[in-house]
This record gives sequence, C-alpha cells and structure tokens, in this order.
Amino acid sequence: MSNQKRVPIVSKDLFFPFIIITSLFALWGIANDLTNPMVSAFKKVMPELTNIQASLVQFAFYFGYFFMALPAALFIRKFTYKSGILLGLTLYAIGAFMFYPAAAYEDYNFFLISLWVITCGLAFLETTANPLVLALGAKETATQRLNLAQAFNPVGSLTGMIIAQVFVISALRSDDYTVEAYNALASNELAAIRENDLGVISVPYISLGVLVLVIMTVIFFTKIPKTPVEEKMSLSASFKKLFANKTYLGGVLAQAACVGSQIMCWTYIFQYVDNLNEVTGMSLTATNYNIAAMILFLSGRWIGTGLMRRLNPSKVLMIFGTGGALCAIGAITLPGMTGLISLVGISIFMSIMFPTIYGIALNNMGDEAKIGSAGLVMAIVGGAFLPVVQGAILDMGGDGFADVKFLGYIPEINFSFILPALCLAIVALYGYTTLIKSKVAIS
Repeated sequence: MSNQKRVPIVSKDLFFPFIIITSLFALWGIANDLTNPMVSAFKKVMPELTNIQASLVQFAFYFGYFFMALPAALFIRKFTYKSGILLGLTLYAIGAFMFYPAAAYEDYNFFLISLWVITCGLAFLETTANPLVLALGAKETATQRLNLAQAFNPVGSLTGMIIAQVFVISALRSDDYTVEAYNALASNELAAIRENDLGVISVPYISLGVLVLVIMTVIFFTKIPKTPVEEKMSLSASFKKLFANKTYLGGVLAQAACVGSQIMCWTYIFQYVDNLNEVTGMSLTATNYNIAAMILFLSGRWIGTGLMRRLNPSKVLMIFGTGGALCAIGAITLPGMTGLISLVGISIFMSIMFPTIYGIALNNMGDEAKIGSAGLVMAIVGGAFLPVVQGAILDMGGDGFADVKFLGYIPEINFSFILPALCLAIVALYGYTTLIKSKVAIS
C-alpha cells in the first residue's frame, strides 16, 4: 500500500496531454445534462406527447452510444486514439447543428435524430478517452486517474444544467400556461409559441456545436502521446477472451445499471418536483435541486478518488452502491421534502460508479481493452431503455404523476424510483463480488 502511495496519479511529462483529454469529459457532461431537462421541456412545448414519447429524448440520446461504441473501438484499433477523438468531435458538431433545421421544420423526430447523431460522436469520445486516460500512467493508479479525469465531467454537467435552466426552461413561453390554458389558446397563438420555444431549445445546441469546433481545432494541433504498444490479438480472440472474463461481463451489466440510475434520477426529478409542488402548493424549482445533486456528485468524485488511495476500489463501490440504493428507497417512501432530499442525495453515491466500474472491468487487460472499452460504453444504453420504462410507470394511470397510489399513499412518480433502487443494488453487488475475488487472488 505504501508503494502505491508513492506512484503519481499523473506524471509531470504526461500532465498536459492528460489535461487536454480531460477537457473532453467536461464536454460530454455539458451535452448529457443539457439534454436531461429536455424530456420535461418537450412535454411542455408539445403537450400532445405522452410521458413515454417525451422520454424518447433519452432513448435517442443514449441509444447512440450502443450503436456506435463498437464501430468506434474498431476504428481506434485500426487507426489512433487521436483520430477517434477528431471523428467523435465532428459527429458531435454535426448533430448539434442539426437542431437548426429541426426547429425550422418543428419536427420532434428530427430533434431525436439530431440527439442520436450527437451521441454517436460521444460514443467515439468515451470509447477513446476512457482507455486512453487509463493508459497515461502507471497501472497501479489507473482507476484513480480515471476517477480524477471523470471528476471534471460533473463540471460540464453543472454547466449544461445551468444553460438548460437559464436559456431554455425559464425562457419557454409554453411554461407560462397550465395545460388547460395552453390547449385553450387559438391555433395561431399556439403556432407562435411553439415556433418560439423550439427555437429556444435549439440555440444552446447550436452554440455548443461552435464550441466543439473550437476544441476540435485545438486537439488537431496537439500531440497526443502514443500509448504503450500491446501485443496485437485477432478480433475473434479479443471477443473470446472478453466473454470468458466474468469480471468484465459483470462490469457491463453494472455499467448499464449505473448509467440507467443516473439518467432516471436526473431526468425524473423534474416530474418529482412538479408533483410535490402540486400536492403541497410550494413553488420549488427542479433545476435548483438538480444542480444541488450535481454538486454532490462532483464532491463525491473527489471524495471517492481520495478514499481509493486507502481503500480497495471495489470496497468503495460496494459502500457507495448500498448508500445510493438506500437513498432511492427514501425517495420512494418518505413524504414531501424529505423524499426530495433523499432523491438529491443519491447523486453523491453515484459519483464514483462509472469510472470505478470501468477501471475494475478493464483491469490487467492488454490489447482487448480497446474492444472491452466498447462493451462498457455500449452499456450506456441503460440510459436509453430504463427512462422509457420509468415513463411507462408514470403513464399507468394517465398523464399525471399521482394517478395511481401504491400501498395507498405512494404516488406513481415516487414509486417509479424503484428502478434506480434496483440498479444501484446491482452496482453494490458488483462491488462486493469483485472485492471477494480480489481478496481471493491476494491470498
């Protein structure tokens, strides 16, 4: 343990490239959390959408990871990490600029396609950046290094949340009306409001596309160091080795559960707050609580990275997974503000999960890590399917959030967080099983 403490997380000669790659973590954080409130935004602008249809925002966004992760891995396997980054940023920018024609045509499906193209680009970035960060230094500190890089992802997420609240949610004219009053407007008034609000939604994405082009230019002229050369194995041999690795397969499942729980908690907190306002008569702003959740998430990343200097990463993952599951149960069963605080509190426990699962699952891999990375990025598809299932729970009794009461007092919006609770329990179990394996290996 003392030897590990003397190994630097990032060596001085790799510090600048590490910073350049780390900036990408913030960049996809902006896209992720700019998009989460869009489920609620599109539902307000287009009230004809059901909760399931509105949740297709998340399906389109996160399905891109599943679709493009393996092609991205094959691309960087044949070419270079830098080529993968540049192609990812190109797709990111194209998808962002597609929001302009989507708003002009006022076509919900066009918006969904635009989001899908953005995440095809993000799939390249995540498939490339995560294993590259693991390789930029000593193997002993690889998981800590990835947690450090991922700690900047919430900075981007906070930026995305603030942009969503200041430039989108608060600027929507459709949000100034109740559903009944909005539907009662004349057709020309409805058309004007919809045109305005879809334009409001598109502007941050178009601006983000410009930022991506600037960053892409910087990276184009930056020398990215080559990673240590590993012995090349055939593609079939890589797949065979991965499918025989139970720690890796468990990591893919845990990663899907981890991302699914994140997206569900950060998406449906808006509906949770809306229902709380309706029941209590309060005027809470959901974005403020989502920002608080992200601050806890960021804090948890730094705390977790520090803990891993002393504790086995699997043990930290088990503890955090258990804490998150308990908070999710609190969000389900506890009334009023207490339940909302429990929901916000989940984020501190979700903080270290993605990079820690990633590091554990790819530990001690050679050339197959590039293909293995794709499987872990494909697991992000949990963020596509699980919010749709949660939306289906909300639609059980109608378009409202409390049409059905479970156990006589739990509204369906609260009960829907049973899904994150189960997902976080799966992550805790993965931490426990890999901790036992590591102890057996040492003994």
